[in-house]
Amino acid sequence: MKRYQTFTLLSIVLSAVLILGSCAYERSNITGWDYNNPRNGGFQKTPYPEQETGPGLILIEGGTFTMGRIEQDITLESHNIPRRVTVSSFYMDETEISNMNWCEYLYWIGRTYVEYPMIYKKALPDTLCWREKLGYNKPYVEYYLRHPSYRDYPVVGVSWLQASDFCAWRTDRVNEYILIREGVLIMNPEQQSEPFTTDSYLAGKYERGLNPMGQIPDLDPSKGGYDPTTGKFKARDMVTRNVRMEDGILLPRYRLPTEAEWEFAAYGLIGNTIDERVVERRIYPWNGHWVRNPEDQWQGDMLANFVRGRGDYMGVAGHLNDNADITAPVYSYWPNDYGLYNMAGNVSEWVLDVYRPLSSEDMSEFRPFRGNVFKTKVLNASGSIDEKYDAPLYDIYGIKEYLELFKAERQGKADRRYGYSTNDRTDSLEKELITQIEVVVDEAIVLLDDKQTLEASAKIQTIFDDVFEDFQDQVSQDPVYENYLLQISPLLRQGLSEFILNTPGNLKMREVTAEENINRRNYRIADNIDYLDGDLRSSIYYPGGEGSEEPIKSFNTNLNSKGKSGHSEDWAMYQSGKETEPKSVYPTMVGGLAGQPTTLISDKSRVYKGASWKDRAYYMNPGTRRFLDENLSNAYIGFRCAMDRVGSPVGLGVYK
Repeated sequence: MKRYQTFTLLSIVLSAVLILGSCAYERSNITGWDYNNPRNGGFQKTPYPEQETGPGLILIEGGTFTMGRIEQDITLESHNIPRRVTVSSFYMDETEISNMNWCEYLYWIGRTYVEYPMIYKKALPDTLCWREKLGYNKPYVEYYLRHPSYRDYPVVGVSWLQASDFCAWRTDRVNEYILIREGVLIMNPEQQSEPFTTDSYLAGKYERGLNPMGQIPDLDPSKGGYDPTTGKFKARDMVTRNVRMEDGILLPRYRLPTEAEWEFAAYGLIGNTIDERVVERRIYPWNGHWVRNPEDQWQGDMLANFVRGRGDYMGVAGHLNDNADITAPVYSYWPNDYGLYNMAGNVSEWVLDVYRPLSSEDMSEFRPFRGNVFKTKVLNASGSIDEKYDAPLYDIYGIKEYLELFKAERQGKADRRYGYSTNDRTDSLEKELITQIEVVVDEAIVLLDDKQTLEASAKIQTIFDDVFEDFQDQVSQDPVYENYLLQISPLLRQGLSEFILNTPGNLKMREVTAEENINRRNYRIADNIDYLDGDLRSSIYYPGGEGSEEPIKSFNTNLNSKGKSGHSEDWAMYQSGKETEPKSVYPTMVGGLAGQPTTLISDKSRVYKGASWKDRAYYMNPGTRRFLDENLSNAYIGFRCAMDRVGSPVGLGVYK
């Protein structure tokens, strides 16, 4: 990470200016008033050279390019029609996130949330993703994540949701380190259930670990140091303040790259650009249509980790073609012209976008992206930012649905065609435990319907804190059940942990509402995922023909917490779940209602890009795209982080 002494000496410089009483202040070019002068109001202008480059990042200079299909559309999906777009400059990780990086994250989670072990369980990658029905992959299940032999290999078994949580954690750890480096904070390893987060610090809700000798002076004279009766100013009586966004010390958020950003960075066309001309297009992140290195020194060596042909994952003994049977270390092979490693092969990578087949036709030409759900901070009755979360927040409806699926699987009632017993494998004790959990969940739903969100999540927390423990104690004290092992308890603990929405220490956020955007023209509602491709307006039911008014009105009508009536507008175009009403209820519905899901596409479908160690060369073309539910993972999808570039797109001093 670059280090600028300007930031380190910021408070010292300001203090020195005050003590010496210097009159050499920079002046406003529109009012003539001094900046940084507490005697005339104290408006501050801090020195700022340019954005600091965060750890592990490389600046990707943006520009225009043709996004979409380059190769033949062999899958016949027509979901990546070529179109010209512009991507702003941004930062991207040099490599994929490695197992070592993820183990660092797990260690911090486990040490910080001691009281909430379910948060740690949620962060664990799915190491069982390596299992194959007809393959022997047991060593990877046991060793791939934690054995030092694999520490520099890309982490896999990570869902889109887990990757996003990692990005948020990384943002906070990097900014916390910057504040420690600048002397604003002191090292504070004891942050149990109240960790530093960037948002809570900027909102003034984080007060642990502040360095009393390193705070930035507040030049507002009304807050201290200025005596209006005498007109004199005493620097020693000044108050201090937190670092603000205006100081330029803190970095923007780490996040997943958008699909356009990832594709743009993967091509690395900056290496084929002369003046304003891209002199050669690319199929892969290198020039040419071949997948072997043409240079004399490495002639014939594979340029990426992929499947060369049927059953050929690594080549022949004595000369392995890509020197990797599964994944390879993150610094393997040659980087592209931006300096990014493994943008073709090794692992496919999550990106930020929600998948839609018509994205290429609908999205903006500038910084295209689908998936916006606009949020804002929760305010209290006085209009100030509300307090942080002090306990986990749960997806209660998701828990309700999960319990139904769990019971169906356990009781042999799930919709499966082979490999599952049709017998009811639940015993009387297991049924009783599930019933107790369902009672708590139903009580939580009642609270949630009454907009008591925190109380509803607190009710769910009692399942972990009380229900499991109390039930096990009752069983162990009954001599009839001596040595009885309640098998479903750890299964349910793990399953319910997946539905944690927020963790202690984070600020409360909510989705924006239409009523607060009455005079806004660029958007009104919060959730814009379905806009133009998935909402009611883009479906066959709108504007509708004769006799279609009834079914149109029925969308989102009479929906209740148990989903017993009505049907969701989210399924008007992409029906990814079962409708709750038979066709007879809506006889005039165009096309009728399906009793089963008719598509895998939903608002939770996320795009992943690039080829992996399990793919053929076709998917090494950055224009290819696939999707998977955001809560699922496998053994060939990883990720890398990105960060916004603010200010100049090319860096300091390039253009004068």
